[in-house]
Amino acid sequence: MQDGDLTIRVAVRADIPAIVALYADDVLGAARETPHDLGRYEAAFDRILATGGVTRVLVAERDGAIIGTMQMTVLPGLSHRGSDRAQLEAVRVAAAGRGGGVGTIMIQWAIAEARRRGCGMIELTSNRQRADAARFYERLGFVPSHTGFKLPL
Repeated sequence: MQDGDLTIRVAVRADIPAIVALYADDVLGAARETPHDLGRYEAAFDRILATGGVTRVLVAERDGAIIGTMQMTVLPGLSHRGSDRAQLEAVRVAAAGRGGGVGTIMIQWAIAEARRRGCGMIELTSNRQRADAARFYERLGFVPSHTGFKLPL
């Protein structure tokens, strides 16, 4: 998909360093990502490819530079009348590109793609420390309706 000079496309292996750099480009990501250890990310990318498109890593590209990324998974569901749902993860926009509409275009693309794939809902989680992200998602119509729980293994 192209929106002006911004292109959203499925990521390829060569995009991994740029994607990981986006993950690590904030306080939370810097503490948990290891951009120098690309082997782990390449192995994870291979596992994602093996899902046959159920999970996809996407990038937003402008003038040949990756300035955004997100991961989208379509989850089959039995609840909600057997409705599938799309789950977004790892949504990132380069610091220099924030506030310029890139994130809005990415999320609108994801919503349209979820509809196209027959999903009845799209969901995501955002770290409570990301107050700006919460305001952004709410502005796009997302509702903070549930409490999420995680258990590191």
